[in-house]
Amino acid sequence: MMTASKTIQTAMESGFMACHDCGYLLDANKVPSDVPLGCPRCNANVHFRKHQSISTTWALIIAAAILFVPANLLPIMRVDFLGSSEYSTIMDGVLFFFHSKEYGIGLIIFVASILVPLFKIVGLSIILLSIKFKWKHGLRHKTAMFRFIEFVGRWSMLDIFVIALMATLVEFGSFTATFAAPAASYFAAVVVCTMIAAHTFDSRLLWDA
Repeated sequence: MMTASKTIQTAMESGFMACHDCGYLLDANKVPSDVPLGCPRCNANVHFRKHQSISTTWALIIAAAILFVPANLLPIMRVDFLGSSEYSTIMDGVLFFFHSKEYGIGLIIFVASILVPLFKIVGLSIILLSIKFKWKHGLRHKTAMFRFIEFVGRWSMLDIFVIALMATLVEFGSFTATFAAPAASYFAAVVVCTMIAAHTFDSRLLWDA
């Protein structure tokens, strides 16, 4: 008995590419090789894969990993009360809510401010290493992990929102004032780097192997 073998051909192998801006599907076979590929709908440049996706993502992830250290070691909030200043780090805020038996708030800040940025840095690094060394196992799980990284990116600024909320709730005239400390800038930079890294990365590169 003879069995027919079925081969799956990708869109890139067939000469089709999608515009990254509007999603228009372009047939590269119908465009002369000496003509730059452009989207006929939105006039954007069209590529089979995002241009310099891996190198740009690596640069952003390395920058985020470096900035992650001062973001957690330096104080992120300063509270002035009757002429004296008190500084607190992200972990100090988490421990404060735990000691106050506000476990839900403390857990949310811990997950959003520490675990999520760390997960995004480690997760994207694993994906990039998989492409570098052409690891072919667990591609579906890595793709699902990348989609989750994209999804949770919008909640990464929660700690900055907490500082802004505290600044409005804790001020009592000239007695108490709350300010963002140096770690807030580093933390915001980590969030921005990881969000841009997830945006510039082309997940289809995982499947090219």
